[in-house]
Formats: sequence, structure tokens, C-alpha cells
Amino acid sequence: MSSTQAPADAPSAVPATPPAASTAPRRRFSIAGWYPYLFVAPSLFGVVVFLLLPVLIVAGLSFFDWRLLSPPTFAGLGNYRRLIDDPSVGHSLFVTMLYVLLCVPAQTVPALGLAVLLNRRVKGVKIFRAMFVIPWIATPIVLGLIWDWIFNPENGVINELLALVGVRGPDWLSDPAWALPAVALVTVWQHTGYNMLFFLAGLQGIPKELHDAAAADGATPRQRFFMITLPLLNPTMFFVLVTNMIGAFQVFDTVFSMTDGGPSHATEVVNFKIFSTAFRDFDFGYASTLAMLLFVIILVVTLVQVRYFNRRTTYDLS
Repeated sequence: MSSTQAPADAPSAVPATPPAASTAPRRRFSIAGWYPYLFVAPSLFGVVVFLLLPVLIVAGLSFFDWRLLSPPTFAGLGNYRRLIDDPSVGHSLFVTMLYVLLCVPAQTVPALGLAVLLNRRVKGVKIFRAMFVIPWIATPIVLGLIWDWIFNPENGVINELLALVGVRGPDWLSDPAWALPAVALVTVWQHTGYNMLFFLAGLQGIPKELHDAAAADGATPRQRFFMITLPLLNPTMFFVLVTNMIGAFQVFDTVFSMTDGGPSHATEVVNFKIFSTAFRDFDFGYASTLAMLLFVIILVVTLVQVRYFNRRTTYDLS
């Protein structure tokens, strides 16, 4: 055996190999992945700052007694106990409910009728559609001032027309029995054409083949309307009723410009009472409590409507 030969049991020299490189792809920052959030950010900012944050602030203020000129003091549930014992709150709720019942059906049924009449390809139909929408474009404060003159008992247009047929018109905005219906009439006149646009879009989305097939089977126009048109208009009806209900509960501009809550609190809806409590009585804590009451009422009414239409609405016609 050579003296230079390594022993048989000696470990062989194995060259060290570097560890295998990781095959997992590295995540690189890409602004393209943030594009959707960038587009949503302005709307999300508006929702948080002008909707969610004010609701939270009002909810917090409802537990404080704050008269604006003095620092707020914690009142606990005192404002809510005061709300339960305040008879004027019940009156404002009654006036608001009555206003909702006067407005919502009166501006929904005629809107559907107008949509059916204007859903035809006749010459000049687009002009009539635009004419019915013009009142909705006008500012409620301006409309209130104009209708205040129309309802004038001495030289108003309505009483002048009634005088032509020998009828003496009432003092519309000064009579507690007529003030609220007069304000509701202005709201109905303003929003009927706007609601008509949604029903018109819903009618134009119904496939014509359904009506043709029903007519071929001998269905009358009345039967086709109630068996085909109305059921397929449920999504539109749901939207119109929810938005009309919320808008009617939140009415303020028309009442403020026409009657200022009078006469004898006959048109003092909840939203006007909130305004009066906050900016005339400077009782912001109690006004916040009234606002939370209105918020809860609108939320409950909306949830009831959602539950009612949830099982009666079909969105896919395919």
C-alpha cells in the first residue's frame, strides 16, 4: 500500500453545493392592483365624511344636553325619556305619517299610468316626457313660493278658477284642515314625472315577445297588464316606493317655504320639528334625539319593504 493513499474508512471530500434558489415568485408592488380602490375612493370618502360620520355624531349628541352657547353635558338617556313624555313628538309623527299616506300612493299610481301612456312610439312623445319631468328639476324652495301664490285665498289661481263655477275656495295654507293636503299636492305634482321615468324604463325592459305570446293565447290588454307587466315591474316598483317613502319622511323644504310648520302646527312634520328644535330653540341634544327617532323609523319601514318585495321580485328575465 502506498504511503500516499488515503485510508479506506476516511470520508471522501464532497464539494459544498449552494442551496437551491427559491422558485416561489416574488410579489412586486403594482399600482394597477389599486386602480379599483382609487376609483372608489372619492365616493367612499363622501359616504364616510358626509353620511356615516354625521350619523355617528348625531347619535353621540343624543346623549348630551347641549344648548350651543354652553358646553355640552352628559345627559344619558334623559333626552330619550323626554322624547317619550313629549306630546308634540306624537303629533309630529302623526302629521308625518299622514303626509306619507297622502304623497306616496298619489305620486306612484299616476306615474305608472303616465309611463304606460307614454310608452308608445308616437310623434312628439319625447316632448311630453320632458314636460312631466321639468317640475322635479325645479328647486323645492322656489316651487313652494310659487305655489304659495297659487294657493293665495284672495287672488290665487286655484280660488279664481273655483270662483268661475260658483265655488268659494278655502284659505288653503291658513286652514289647518287644508294646509297639509295642499303641501302634499305640491310634492305629488313635483315628483310624479320623476317616478314616471323609472316606470318607463322598467316597461321598456320587458321583452315584447311576452306580450305577443299572451295576446296570441287570447289574453286581453287588462290581463296582460296585471299578469305580465305588473309582476315584471316589481324591481322598479320596489325602488320607487322605497325612495318615495324615504323622501316623504324627510320632507322639509316645501313645508318650510309654504307654511313654516303652521297653521297651529298642522304641517309640523318630524324633520321640521328637528330643524325648529335645533336652530330656533338651540337644543341640539334633543334635536339629535329626534333625528335618531326619524332614522330608526325610516330604517324599519325600509326593512319591511325589502322583506315584502324580496320574495316577489324577479330580476332575471332569461
